[in-house]
Amino acid sequence: MSLLIQNGTIITPDQRYVADILIQGESIYRIAPVIDTSDVGDVEIIDAKGKYVFPGFIDPHVHIYLPFMGTYAKDTYDSGSRAALVGGTTTLIEMCCPAREDDPWDAYQLWKSKAAGLSACDYSFHMGVTRFDETTEPLLRRIVADGVTSFKVFLAYKGAFGVSDEELYRTCRLAKELGVVVTAHCENADLVAQLQASLVAAGKVGPEFHEPSRPVAVEAEGVHHFCTFLKMTGAAGYIVHTSCRDAVEAALKFQVQGVDVKLETVIPYLVLDKTYAERPNFEGAKYVMSPPIRDVAHQAYLWNALRSGVISTVATDHAPFDFVGQKEMGKPPESDFTKIPNGIPSVEHRPTLLYTHGVATGRIDVHRFVELLSTSAAKQFGMFPRKGSIQPGCDADLVIWDPDYRGTISAATHTMDTDYDGFEGFEIIGRPALVTCRGKVSVRDGQFTGSLGHGRQVARSRKGGDVV
Repeated sequence: MSLLIQNGTIITPDQRYVADILIQGESIYRIAPVIDTSDVGDVEIIDAKGKYVFPGFIDPHVHIYLPFMGTYAKDTYDSGSRAALVGGTTTLIEMCCPAREDDPWDAYQLWKSKAAGLSACDYSFHMGVTRFDETTEPLLRRIVADGVTSFKVFLAYKGAFGVSDEELYRTCRLAKELGVVVTAHCENADLVAQLQASLVAAGKVGPEFHEPSRPVAVEAEGVHHFCTFLKMTGAAGYIVHTSCRDAVEAALKFQVQGVDVKLETVIPYLVLDKTYAERPNFEGAKYVMSPPIRDVAHQAYLWNALRSGVISTVATDHAPFDFVGQKEMGKPPESDFTKIPNGIPSVEHRPTLLYTHGVATGRIDVHRFVELLSTSAAKQFGMFPRKGSIQPGCDADLVIWDPDYRGTISAATHTMDTDYDGFEGFEIIGRPALVTCRGKVSVRDGQFTGSLGHGRQVARSRKGGDVV
């Protein structure tokens, strides 16, 4: 059956117009002011009058399957992909994060197996490089040939995911040769380790001390360090979850020198501040992530950077852990903040929070909203124009957005598989009224109506090249 979306206001980064969209199969077939379907056959008609039509959103930074800090992230591709779609996200890019001792190809196959045949939305991966020895390069080449055109390095989590400078250099050099992007978690791992040890030794063990153990200077130094390697190798870089002014400004110094580095921030930094992690009775553990949520003074700068284009994308760094039994692993007096699994469940709420606190407040307009949630990521990671656009021939990933909706976020009603919601009680303005993923209606009025297993891995192009 075909699908006809009528009378919607189509929004892209540079256009706004009212038109009909005819979907046939998995693709957009035609866009016109009025489309006659008398010769189309069976067609479902959706009236989108008074609503926006956006390209499907892309979250370029999520963790679904994640062994981490002695436990596992709570979501699977069952709950995680359904939650993404309910929020309007039709494509996920997951961080594949093997341990240092793991074989990269085997790890990549494991991560793929968690999504294949289960995910309701489309997906891809950033391939984590957690060591680089004589066996690594041919395996990474094989993974790139399979359609994964970005690596992930950690300048943090020393002894776990973190890489040495030699490994970072070799990764960037290979990325330059292959035309793939190096994404990076930027902190100074040695400084973090020393600060953590000092705080714990002084009896400062609650979640409120997580942020002082990873201050803005540590993040900014990590950005400078990473960008130096990009400059030396000519590789393209993408800095994930940028949390503060200091880190942004460190990257800007290299951008003006011609270094190809883009910046991402994530939705928790835009609507939460460090006082959430300071909540009493260990409630602050719900808000422990790295880099940490910062002082509220950084929020205005981040919003300005979003509006001006200095920051290219808004992701989530979705890393879901239960409060009971998982976050509590770091509860004093038996334990300390260094044992709290890092992450905030957020894949479901990124679009509604960005619309509520960005578009509805006038901080950004709807065109920038689309760019930040969809088009920029599609271009950066080799999926445009198949994803991130509304034009004939592209995937029929669409979000019909109801700007008049009003609601409240709650763990009692969210789709994510966690026992708490970091945005509990937040009021929202607007939400998806209908979501299609490659032509399949997957969400209606906030309820998942799609099919598990519909999602497919997206083949992505290299920088300046063809789809691999």
